[in-house]
Amino acid sequence: MLPYLDILGLIAAATLFGAMTFFSFVVAPVAFIKLDAAAAGKFIRSIFPWYYLILLVLALITCALLVQKHHLEGTIMGLIALGTIVSRQILMPRINQFRDRMLDGDETAEKPFTWLHRLTVWINALQIIGALFVLTTLTMALSK
Repeated sequence: MLPYLDILGLIAAATLFGAMTFFSFVVAPVAFIKLDAAAAGKFIRSIFPWYYLILLVLALITCALLVQKHHLEGTIMGLIALGTIVSRQILMPRINQFRDRMLDGDETAEKPFTWLHRLTVWINALQIIGALFVLTTLTMALSK
């Protein structure tokens, strides 16, 4: 019989991976396809704090469930949580500041906005890869 913490860790990792991929590949693109640019921007800006908060909670729960028995997987989840904190608390406010300046006509804000936005995209991509790795390795370990 599989240990309960392992099963709960697998469920939490799967939920985290599902949330990240759904937001990245469905919610954000559809918002920009179906809404005008201003409405899509407002929508995405309003949902991002919640997105990051959900990711943080799920990553911390998964880390706590896995770190004792599955050290690598728990550590990866801890790094996902850390990346989420950096994105939510440091990068996102700066991105919003530069975006607001761009909308006010400040052409010098475009370069830092683009750079910071790309940085958050790369962080998110690495987090998705990390979550997929954890999900895969944990599934393989539990199926033995």
